[in-house]
Amino acid sequence: MPARRRRHARLIAALTNLIGACAQAAGEVYGPIAAAPPDQEGVEVETLSCMRVAMSGPLLLDLARSEDTARWPDAVAREEAVSRRTYAARCALAEAQDAVHRLGPDRGPVPLPTTGQGAMMDLVGAGDEVAACWRRDPQEAAALVLELTAGGELAVDEVLDAAVDTVVVTGLLALAEARTAATTDPSTAAELCLAAVPHLALAVTLAGADLD
Repeated sequence: MPARRRRHARLIAALTNLIGACAQAAGEVYGPIAAAPPDQEGVEVETLSCMRVAMSGPLLLDLARSEDTARWPDAVAREEAVSRRTYAARCALAEAQDAVHRLGPDRGPVPLPTTGQGAMMDLVGAGDEVAACWRRDPQEAAALVLELTAGGELAVDEVLDAAVDTVVVTGLLALAEARTAATTDPSTAAELCLAAVPHLALAVTLAGADLD
């Protein structure tokens, strides 16, 4: 398998470019304010870049992922095989647990997720947990990944990829808010562009993290 930073090279490059675009968009708001005379009442600023980066970000990242997939077909095939195996393991575990729960008290009228839905939720939840932990302590998060994958129901790369998805979505949500604010509150739009940067930077780290 290639190193993760090569396997996800196009995504990492796109994230890096998006970080730069966020900074540039914020600069187009803050720059004119900084250059204006202290006694100037109103300052005209440009928010088009805030809107542009919010609109183009998801498309650029999707394109980068597609390019990475096309560049590494053998690695993708192996990842998909591992994903099928771990998914089956999670489903088997969930079915065994469900069989035990059916012997217990009535669970009420609220329908529970299907086995397949639960298996997918387990992966997403692991990604969320690792992403949150990585913000606090990368070494602790790396140990958490190994702990989560020790039983064979999850694989290291798919947990890290799920964590990437988590932080990318958080960053893109901040940019979506920036787009909304751009028409009425340029300063807030600029702040939201900058608020997206730590999430995108963490995505770069997670996309290139090799734990073995």
